[in-house]
Amino acid sequence: MLNRLNKNIDESTKGFVRTVDKSNIPTCNILGVNIAAINMEWLIKYLNKNIDKLTGDYICVSNVHTTVTSYEEADYCTVQNRGIMAIPDGGPLSTIGKKRGHKSMDRTTGPSLMAEIFKISVEKGYRHYFYGSTEETLEKLSRKLKENYPDLEIAGMYSPPFRALTDIEDTTIVKMINHTKPDFVWVGLGAPKQERWMASHQGRVKGLMIGVGAGFDYHAESISRAPKWMQNSNMEWFYRLMQDPKRLFKRYLFTNTKFLWLIVRGK
Repeated sequence: MLNRLNKNIDESTKGFVRTVDKSNIPTCNILGVNIAAINMEWLIKYLNKNIDKLTGDYICVSNVHTTVTSYEEADYCTVQNRGIMAIPDGGPLSTIGKKRGHKSMDRTTGPSLMAEIFKISVEKGYRHYFYGSTEETLEKLSRKLKENYPDLEIAGMYSPPFRALTDIEDTTIVKMINHTKPDFVWVGLGAPKQERWMASHQGRVKGLMIGVGAGFDYHAESISRAPKWMQNSNMEWFYRLMQDPKRLFKRYLFTNTKFLWLIVRGK
């Protein structure tokens, strides 16, 4: 099944040619994933400089959960590494990077990246497409974005069905997105689905795809961010756990424990 998935991704993205030199992005390999050894200031400057060249490419927003999953599933690790970069959303990733000599590496979360890009979008003329989540969340997101960023250009929004799409449906959606000519395509399908979706659409979707998970919910203000002191102390995961313990308890218990065990073993 994994080989078939990789084959399908390779076939669907055949012909994609990256026009920027990915080797210029500093990375720190953690459990097989080349995590970008960057900070938010570096990332915003990079995106502003290269956004036109990044169309069709994608960024993974990586954390402990996605990194442990990548360690366990070779195909998902390939997905994480084949985009333009995988940024350190999880605090432990940037902490490890600093300990390995990347002193300027800092946590760059999906919701924070969205906010920073939204702030400069009017000046830069950026257009945004939002793919994922539910109709209800997208309606609320649209309303909140218009309140908080009145002149933000929302190119479009689409909530896909919670099932596998047919080839015809997928082609239609790609055409629909591309017709709006977005600069950024924010993908909120949750990990690992959103990363697999971006990888399978690399070179097909026009615009830079960024998988932001719960970023839609944060900016729709359906859920709240942790206080700054918890974000800065790598404790935002605990705040999220308190908000949704039923769904997240098993994930955090398993992945956080396994991540620490693997790092201690020198993996």
